[in-house]
Amino acid sequence: MDPLHERQRLLTRRGLLSGGAGGLGALALGSLLGPNALAGAPHTAAATDLPHFAPKAKRVIYLFMSGGPSHIDLFDFKPKMRELHGIELPESIRQGQRLTTMTSGQTSFPCVAPMFEFARHGQHRTWVSELLPHTAGIVDDITLVKSMHTEAINHDPAITFINTGNQQPGKPSMGSWLSYGLGSMNRNLPDYVVMISRGRGNLQALYSRLWGSGFLPSQHQGVKFRSGADPVLYLSNPDGIDAITRRRMLDGIAEINAAKRAETGDPEVEARIAQYEMAYRMQTSVPELMDLSDEPERTFEEYGEDARRPGTFAANCVLARRLAERDVRFVQLFHRGWDGHNNLPGEIRGQAMDTDRASAALVRDLKRRGLLDDTLVVWGGEFGRTIYSQGQLTETNHGRDHHGRAFTIWLAGGGIKRGHEHGATDDFAYNITADPVHIRDLNATILHQLGIDHERFTYPYQGLDQRLTGVEEARVVREILG
Repeated sequence: MDPLHERQRLLTRRGLLSGGAGGLGALALGSLLGPNALAGAPHTAAATDLPHFAPKAKRVIYLFMSGGPSHIDLFDFKPKMRELHGIELPESIRQGQRLTTMTSGQTSFPCVAPMFEFARHGQHRTWVSELLPHTAGIVDDITLVKSMHTEAINHDPAITFINTGNQQPGKPSMGSWLSYGLGSMNRNLPDYVVMISRGRGNLQALYSRLWGSGFLPSQHQGVKFRSGADPVLYLSNPDGIDAITRRRMLDGIAEINAAKRAETGDPEVEARIAQYEMAYRMQTSVPELMDLSDEPERTFEEYGEDARRPGTFAANCVLARRLAERDVRFVQLFHRGWDGHNNLPGEIRGQAMDTDRASAALVRDLKRRGLLDDTLVVWGGEFGRTIYSQGQLTETNHGRDHHGRAFTIWLAGGGIKRGHEHGATDDFAYNITADPVHIRDLNATILHQLGIDHERFTYPYQGLDQRLTGVEEARVVREILG
């Protein structure tokens, strides 16, 4: 076929598809535009009736310790652990636990007591490791949940599970659910902001799908802020483009997108329009946010000198507080390096030095500014670590493998009890003995504090009413609510 006739044939097909709004042509075009075009319009009914009841919190700051902090070396201490040091973990305790490939070949599982001192702190005499002196100073403001558990035993499925409610990739992250359901409180900043800092231990990979929107409209995905001169990629105008020209370009693109939206009904076109406009507004709001020159010296005395260095966990904590002041709905700080397989005593000491002071300072700072009451702060990782040693145990060194059957997190503010401990484990910190809390329960509780009934908060996709907590049983942990 000659090029002229081929061109005419393609134009005819394009005309058929674009004109067939009521038939198969529209469906075919929709499938070419992307899967969300056939998923149906946003489930506005689920979003417009929110909140379901009066919320205790307006926003969330999630301090995510990526890699699995050792609850045994930080919070879940029992004096009897000293007596257990060096003995073989009894089979009655291990109970045929599924093992990772890192320890499945071991023939011996010697118990390792913490190689750090613990002391009791606060009115309720809460055990806290010497590694966390600043966190020890805020125990009367937080709730420790010592009975967290998850089925996942490896990092990627575990971190995907706790962030999206499913071990399989592709579901929306918690921040995206909240952005979709509750909307914006500040039209000049994203609803959902992510920042990442690099720790001193084994660094597990973090993928952007962990803050992705999944099947929700893409304007609800997390926006990653980076350290350096360009905090958000592609936000700055190219050379030779001024603000007036940029505005004209966006107006022209918006007209084209609006026409495409009217033609196809694709919700992603609407998302594209919203993202362009947000980027334009962020050109002013983000530089002002990231500039810490207006922070008083007291800030750096509280958060530590690392807060002066962009990209550190401490600096990100200061930015998290500034985002909370500006009513950003969900701020998530990922701190990498908690995967203590080898030199755990050395690595966890460094991780604690990087995070302890700033985490506690953030809680104190929010409290002093009157923001803690309606800001929910969550600190924790995807799972804990084993009581038994991974690899060779020496007097000064050991590793710990992944452990999902019991681990510890803490929460503060946003209607959470202060100075409280929930749940308990056995003397090996291995199995839960009281008040188990699944990660789905944690997510249901976070939603509850924001005024959301997790069972009613759904989005139709692939023939199901999807929800963050999935179809399995989940409950609000009312015992930790103030």
